[in-house]
Amino acid sequence: MLRKLDKLVIKAFVGPFIAVFFVTLLVLILQFFWLWIDDFVGKGLSMKVISEFVWYQSAALVPLALPLAVLLSSLMTFGNLGESMELVAVKASGISLLRFMRPLFVVSLLICGIAFLFSNYIIPVAVLKSQTLLADIVWSKPAFDIQEGVFYDKIEGFSIKIGKKENDSVIKDVIIYEKGPNNLQDNFIIANSGIMRTTGNKRFLEFNLKDGWRYQEKGDKYAKNTEFIRIGFKEYSKQFDLSSLGLQKRTSDTVNRTNQRMQSMRQLSKAIDSLQKEVDQYSNKVKQDVFSTLTFAKYLDSGYAKPTLSKDTVKRFEQLIPDSCLYTVNQKAGAVVGSITLNAEIANTEFRGKQKDLRLHKIEWHKKITLSLACLVLFLIGAPLGSIIRKGGLGTPLIIAILLFMFFFFFNTSGEKYAKENVMTAFGGMWMATLFLLPIGFFLTYKAMRDSNLMNKEFYFRSWRKIKTIFKRTG
Repeated sequence: MLRKLDKLVIKAFVGPFIAVFFVTLLVLILQFFWLWIDDFVGKGLSMKVISEFVWYQSAALVPLALPLAVLLSSLMTFGNLGESMELVAVKASGISLLRFMRPLFVVSLLICGIAFLFSNYIIPVAVLKSQTLLADIVWSKPAFDIQEGVFYDKIEGFSIKIGKKENDSVIKDVIIYEKGPNNLQDNFIIANSGIMRTTGNKRFLEFNLKDGWRYQEKGDKYAKNTEFIRIGFKEYSKQFDLSSLGLQKRTSDTVNRTNQRMQSMRQLSKAIDSLQKEVDQYSNKVKQDVFSTLTFAKYLDSGYAKPTLSKDTVKRFEQLIPDSCLYTVNQKAGAVVGSITLNAEIANTEFRGKQKDLRLHKIEWHKKITLSLACLVLFLIGAPLGSIIRKGGLGTPLIIAILLFMFFFFFNTSGEKYAKENVMTAFGGMWMATLFLLPIGFFLTYKAMRDSNLMNKEFYFRSWRKIKTIFKRTG
């Protein structure tokens, strides 16, 4: 049964937690759009597609937003209680800091459990949907992706080259190749200048060309005699259908389903076992692939010992075969060596690929646990630190929370990078941030229980004055 004190601290925590969580999630979404803004502009995306992508991406970013929300809200909660002297009153009544932190510790454990369930069941689906939709958006052909001096062939049946663009509308030195199914050769248009714009419904790309020529050859492609037509013009209008350039057909989700980020822990464990077996059995596979070209490989004896020969009995290879066969033997030997080298390089590439794939699956398996436990680890840092600094509001707690989260994010990202590059194991790389920050949390809790002056600037001023006095006496 919850006591009034437990209800007090939980109520003080829930409000800032919800507010910080949604603000953090919004910032992360805006950061994502900032990175991909060039691929979203000019695609003619509907609000339904954008809203769908924001929904999936929001779910995918929840594991990053939760730890920061727990850290900042715990800092603000205990900072406010310390600043209003409520924390002092609680300690004066005989209640220890650990007892006061207990309800929020349970809440943090509950958040860790929710974060794990979210990462294991919701995140794979959200990442799968968002990445598939993002790929469709990025690869959907933009209407104004026509670069200067480069042929643009993404409009079906046409290839367009523009010498110079001004303000994305005024164009000069235009060449348009048109390829028809029954034409003998390409028809093309050449113009000195023109204006490029899309129609109001975004359905057509319209070129209003000036001072040019249109060349066309008529006739069946198998006919011997064709008709060549050349037409000069002062003004000429040409429209291109852009219906194929938009996001008309969505890619199936099954395309990316085998990616490790789109799998649950059960699926990852199964994939890790399969990949580990393939890696362990690769030595036998290499022996079969590399030595298959050597005829003597099947006669190898495990008890074979290299004979010891005297210098008098050793002869050069060229002395053992006739001169007429030397060239042929060298050619065949070179071919065999080349085949072995190629097979070894292919086997090495496949082996490294399997090892990397295995590492990525292990990294993703550990990430589901470490990002969930990060909520508890950062709470163990934020709660005692808030009781030490005794500053509420958004000022000091926000700065400290951002700095601590940057440390956590740096170690977490660095550990993941080291694990991917095989500098560290998947366990060591993904747990590096947790193992580094957890002792700091225990240290801060120890200091907070003893009313430490760790964040009291007057304590450091007094200590500095004492040190200066000691140096003056010894000097």
